Amino acid sequence: MMKQMLFWTLFLLLGNFCLADLPEKPENISCIFYYKKNFTCTWSPEKEVSPTVYTVKRTYLFGTARDFCTSENRTSCSFFFPNLPYPHNYSIEVEAKNVFGEHKSNVTYWYLENIVKIEPPTILTVEPIPGVKHMLQVAWRKPEGVPTSDSYICHLRYRRVNSTNWKPVIQRMENERPYNLTGLQVLRQYAVSMQCRVKTSEFWSSWSEETIGTTGGLAPNSILDLWRVLGPAQPDGGRTVQLLWKEARVDPSVRKTLGYNIWYFPENETAAKETSTTANQEFKLHLGSGAYLVSVVYYTCDGVSPEATLRIPAVHEKPLQCIEALQVYRSQDHLEVEWQTSAAEVDRWVIEWFPDLETENLERSWEFVSQTRNWTGRADNFVPFRCYNISVYPVVGVDVGVPHSIQAYFKEGIPLEGPLAKAQNISAQTATIKWEEIPKIQRRGFISNYTVFYVSDHGKEFARTVNSSILQCELQFLQSNTQYTVKVMANTLAGGKNGTSFNFKTLSIGIIEIALLASIIGGGLFFLGILVMVYRLTKPKLKRLVCPEIPNPAKSNVVLWRGDNFKSKLHLGEVQLHGKMKAVDERILKPYLSSSGDLIDKLVVDFENFLDKAEVHRVEMMKMQENILSGEKKYVNSPYNFYSPSGKVFQGLPSSALIPLEETQEQCSERPDEETKDSFFLPPNASGILEPELQPWEEAGLNPYLKNSVTTREFLNSEKFSDPIKKTEMQP
Repeated sequence: MMKQMLFWTLFLLLGNFCLADLPEKPENISCIFYYKKNFTCTWSPEKEVSPTVYTVKRTYLFGTARDFCTSENRTSCSFFFPNLPYPHNYSIEVEAKNVFGEHKSNVTYWYLENIVKIEPPTILTVEPIPGVKHMLQVAWRKPEGVPTSDSYICHLRYRRVNSTNWKPVIQRMENERPYNLTGLQVLRQYAVSMQCRVKTSEFWSSWSEETIGTTGGLAPNSILDLWRVLGPAQPDGGRTVQLLWKEARVDPSVRKTLGYNIWYFPENETAAKETSTTANQEFKLHLGSGAYLVSVVYYTCDGVSPEATLRIPAVHEKPLQCIEALQVYRSQDHLEVEWQTSAAEVDRWVIEWFPDLETENLERSWEFVSQTRNWTGRADNFVPFRCYNISVYPVVGVDVGVPHSIQAYFKEGIPLEGPLAKAQNISAQTATIKWEEIPKIQRRGFISNYTVFYVSDHGKEFARTVNSSILQCELQFLQSNTQYTVKVMANTLAGGKNGTSFNFKTLSIGIIEIALLASIIGGGLFFLGILVMVYRLTKPKLKRLVCPEIPNPAKSNVVLWRGDNFKSKLHLGEVQLHGKMKAVDERILKPYLSSSGDLIDKLVVDFENFLDKAEVHRVEMMKMQENILSGEKKYVNSPYNFYSPSGKVFQGLPSSALIPLEETQEQCSERPDEETKDSFFLPPNASGILEPELQPWEEAGLNPYLKNSVTTREFLNSEKFSDPIKKTEMQP
């Protein structure tokens, strides 16, 4: 009994183990026919415990043809083209086999026309129809791989871009006819996709790739914000006008702008209209000196916008001026502009702003406002630390008036660089510090003032502050001959920035002292030069007046007598002084003078010094008197008596006939000998004594001075008469 129970237990255990390792029976077989590609069947279960080989047996052509395909551990198997006759019925049987045994499925039958699956169609375009709103037209092409003997049907779905909610189209599409999607929103983007199937098949193709289209918009119904920038007038009256425009607002129902049309013509000549087209939002016109009207429109696929028109005034025209004041207020996130006006009829304004930069192509911005006297600029309209020129223009119809402008910073900061300074006009106690203005791009704010810091070596630092309009500062009460260090700081509302420091040294003496000393020295040199010049010009006269040259009668060549022993002629035109010939001075007293006063003055000038220097000692005079008394020789006391070697006494020329040393030779050398002889020697009388003519001084009486200055000449006998005048003695 016990043995039987043990046998049956082992049998059951071993039997269950063997059944557990057999492959499962393939079930739920499904087949799809991809036209001209493959025939694929799938089944379940999808996974076996033990390695399993599946064999799919196909019978077709009414049972006359059989083949199979195998797969390992995969629950699908395919038959490939071209061994895919269409249309036919296929019988399919799947066999699963492993090491423990095999299992076969039931035979299934498949009609290919019912299981054929084609490719999705191709969407060509999704576009709006011109002039039709709220609609998109979808153009497509039939899918590839559709049996020629079968017809097909397609479905469409669409959704708005950025949305996941698809909307199907119930209507079926056939024969590649375009399909119109209606009921769409204006100027919106939509994604469209399609799928198709053969009418006899139960399998739809996969969805095609999405194609995006935009519905048509409305015709533009808003005008542009048109602005102009007037250039300077040229000598010929012409000027350049830059037109700027932008769309007043973004309308989602208006399609993208394709271009702009510009018309302009003289105000009184509408027939001379000119047209230009551009895709940019600016245009330059070259106009004359007269007034012009300018209009700009923009166009889209749906139409053309209304005209925006401005009037360009003539060159010499005076536009409207009505803005009285303009103020700017800054806050953390915006800039507010307020203005005041006295013109109540003006209710439209243009606010223009652009950076204050030294460039030609400035990026200008503008905005139209109405029914207000203020404007608020957002933070994104401005760049911090940059100066802007803000102007407000009144607009009346198509005319633009005179603007009122102001400069403003949206946000101020510390200057990037300090002023570049230097010292000038340095003296002992003062100096002038000058600096250059900081470039606008580096200011980063309005300069409120400048502070000059200066300190001497081992001294205390001082500071002076000047207004922003002043670019120099005079330092006073400095120490002489001292070195100072200076730096200049530029200040804004946000803070200050120091410039590069530099040194200078004061002078030992001041500029005034140096100038005074230079003036004294220069004046002295100037007067000295004048004295030298005067001296050189008056030197001959001064010399004659102060130190006149007195002729030496002992060395004279004048012969004052006549006779047989007369050896030489009288040379009145020259005298010999120290061995040199001197020219006879023009001041020789003539034999006959106009008055006694002239003769006396001339005698004083010519003989005063000579008489003083030629004074003969009293002893010699006494000896001469003794000789006269003894009768050894004959002397004549009169200045007009001369003693000749022949022993005769005759009267000679007066003492004024003596020739001064400064007379020139030329004045008398040209005279003939006979004229000279006749001028100075008179014919003798019966007694052999020359009688001079009555002279002017004899009539007027002898000057007392001359009475005391009688000249006595002594003539000595000489054998050869080579030196007729041997000795001259003068007695006071």
